[in-house]
This record gives sequence, structure tokens and C-alpha cells, in this order.
Amino acid sequence: MITPSKFRPAWWAKNRHLQTIWGAVVRKLPELPPLERWRINLPDNDFIDVDLYLASDKPTVLLLHGLEGSIDSHYMRGIVAQLIADGYQVAIKHFRGCSGESNRLLRSYHSGVSDDLQQVIESLAQRQVRVDFLIGFSLGGNVLLKWLGENHSGHQVQRAVAVSVPLLLDECANAIDEGFSRVYSGRLLKTLKMKALYKKMQFAEKIQLSEKEINQLDSFWDFDHQITAPLHGFESAKDYYRQVSSQQFLKHIKVPTLVIHAKDDPFMNTKVIPDAKQVSTAVEFELADYGGHVGFVGGNWPWRAEYYLEHRIPEFLAQAG
Repeated sequence: MITPSKFRPAWWAKNRHLQTIWGAVVRKLPELPPLERWRINLPDNDFIDVDLYLASDKPTVLLLHGLEGSIDSHYMRGIVAQLIADGYQVAIKHFRGCSGESNRLLRSYHSGVSDDLQQVIESLAQRQVRVDFLIGFSLGGNVLLKWLGENHSGHQVQRAVAVSVPLLLDECANAIDEGFSRVYSGRLLKTLKMKALYKKMQFAEKIQLSEKEINQLDSFWDFDHQITAPLHGFESAKDYYRQVSSQQFLKHIKVPTLVIHAKDDPFMNTKVIPDAKQVSTAVEFELADYGGHVGFVGGNWPWRAEYYLEHRIPEFLAQAG
């Protein structure tokens, strides 16, 4: 089901780029209470770090950040603070290498690592933390929708939310390489290349590119073709994008799921928006005209900005039976 969003952008922030950067550049982020870090050791001898706000006998929300994000990403801090205030137990899954410490293996993470998500859910359950709700942003949303569409068994997830998801990765790789959006791709590629250079130091014989060649990668197509795909078992960037893009999984989702998406998202184009026939009856695809990428900033005045996601997401979770 595709429905129009009730979100209305602030009159002073209709521009998609201002919507996108406001939270990271201007917003004073809420403080969080102390979180406990759990390290989950994986079967392949790697690890994933999960930060937890423990609240006994409360429903648990597990959150997945976006590309090169963490608990300190502005969108994560905002929603985590709100969920804690609403009385939830909260867990934040860091993708491999995103918790402030490089992971152990040559491989890292990518837009389709739903097997890691399954492992985290199972490991938390073994520690008496049952995941009731899932929220994913951007890349994390892609992983979440893919996991849901694969219909993993043995979980008790009641509802899920995915925000600003790159539903067709090839189209997103094209769109983020155009115009002002190259500012975003440049910043993301800078950190990705730094990590690739560190892996080159650790596993020199397994990465064929030289340091100079890694530094010269200037688009997501190039980076994913030369780094992401070969390090994670894909034939090429095209093969990687084809296999893990989450649009194809929407029709298989059975858990009640809210997808929040803006038509003006500068990380992608409108080609990623699915047709109604591509979305299962369990999915509410909420489509806004404005909102940028994980933005959705409203309010009458800049000094009293309102953050739609921090109201809409808890509202959806609260509808669980």
C-alpha cells in the first residue's frame, strides 16, 4: 500500500539539501543516558558491537544506522532519545567496523548483510533480549527490508520501520553522483576509502589495487566495483546492486512495516519508488513530496524545529497489538 505522507516541511527548509543536512549541521543533539556495549562474536571470528539502553520488562527496539553511521549519527541520537523517553529498551547494532574499531576480517559490511542482522537477533535472544521492533535508516533500512523479505524464522519482531531506503542501488549510485549530491558522495567515499586503505595495510596480498588506485576511486560505481563487490563475493558492482537492492523484497514482507520516503531525496531519484503491485499488503509505503534524506524537518521557526520521524515512528510502533 502506497500512501501520501502527512509530513509538511518547515517553510524555511523546503530545500531538499537543507532538509538533509539540518540535523547534522545545525541541530543541537539530545544527550543520551549511559549505554552498555555488548560485543557479539560471530561464527567467522569477526565481531559486531551493540549499544544497549537496558530497561527491564520493556519492549526492545533494535536500530540499524546508515552508511558510515553509528550511534552518534544525528538521526540515531534523535530517535534513540525519543524511544528511551517513551519507555522502550533500545539496542543499536553497529555494522562491522562502524563502532570505532576496525573489524578483524578483510570483509566489512554492505547494503545486503541481512545474515549479520539475523546473527545479532539470535545472539541478543540468547542473552534474554528479545527484539520486538526493528528500525533501519538508509543502508540500514535496505538491510532491514531485505531481511524481512527473506522471511527469516524464529524471531518475534512485531513491527518494523525503514526510512530513506536506497531501494534500487544502481539508481542511487547514479543520482548521488550528480550535481550538489556529489558533496554527499565525496564525504562518504572519503571515509570508505580510508577504511579500504587500512584493509590494504592489513591484507596487502588480497587487495589488488594500489594505494594510489584506491584514492582515485571517485564514484560509488567505481568503489563498489573495485572494493565492495570483490571483498564480499559479488562479481561486480552491477551484480552486487542487483542481488541486494531491497525493492525486490518488498512484496515478500509479512511483518507490518512502515517505509517512509521522500520524493526529493538527494541520495536517489524517483525511479526507486515502487509501484503498488511491488509492495505487500503488510507494507505501508508512506511517500512525502519533501523531506530530503533522513531529514523530515518541520516547525514554524528554525529555533523550534520539529522532527517528524521522532513522532511518526513511535506512533507506528505503538499500534502493535
